[in-house]
Amino acid sequence: MDEALETVDVLADSGLEGAITWLLRLLGVVAVLAGLGLRQLTDAGLFVLPSVLVVIGLVLLVVPSLLLAVAELA
Repeated sequence: MDEALETVDVLADSGLEGAITWLLRLLGVVAVLAGLGLRQLTDAGLFVLPSVLVVIGLVLLVVPSLLLAVAELA
């Protein structure tokens, strides 16, 4: 976890934290939409992959903000 905080601190110092945050959020939105699309457009027996994609997408939407907040506090 210390390495991740150091990486975020370096990104914050270079001014790229906004771009990285929005890139991760965009990937999160794509993962959520892909998971929902798979859920709606495939067999009812396929539940694991869409659920994993939705959870990963939601994590990618939330984590960048939390990680930057923790890096500012540390």
